[in-house]
Amino acid sequence: MIELQEDGEIACPAARVWAVVADYGQDPRWREGVETMAPSPEGIVQVGTTTAEVMRFAGRTYHNGGEVIRVEPGRSFAWRTSSGIDAEGGRLVEPLGENRCRFTFHVRVTPRVTSERLLEPALRWLLRRSIRADVRRLAGLCAS
Repeated sequence: MIELQEDGEIACPAARVWAVVADYGQDPRWREGVETMAPSPEGIVQVGTTTAEVMRFAGRTYHNGGEVIRVEPGRSFAWRTSSGIDAEGGRLVEPLGENRCRFTFHVRVTPRVTSERLLEPALRWLLRRSIRADVRRLAGLCAS
């Protein structure tokens, strides 16, 4: 199992960051490798929101279905996959003042096939690097 949590301070109000991270339709703008993300319904997540994601990672294309399972409006939500890779995670936005916040991205991936399990250390490194870059892209997007 690969479990990662990455966070970063963002020089933007928490509400602005929440508006981006809680709208899955925005994911291709800040998450590396996300080619398409189709949430239903569109807009800010709610319990039961489903997603259809096409993502490129480590040279492979993944088609993942997902579902939002918990929401604390304006602050956090949790999700899990319903098809594709076996994963779950969450996003959290914490205000640190009027114009600053901390964003935390948590993910747990369970490799299913032997080849992925054998490559788990390399996949963990690649995923951590990718998520760190995602947090930086998110900060830039929210600041612009």
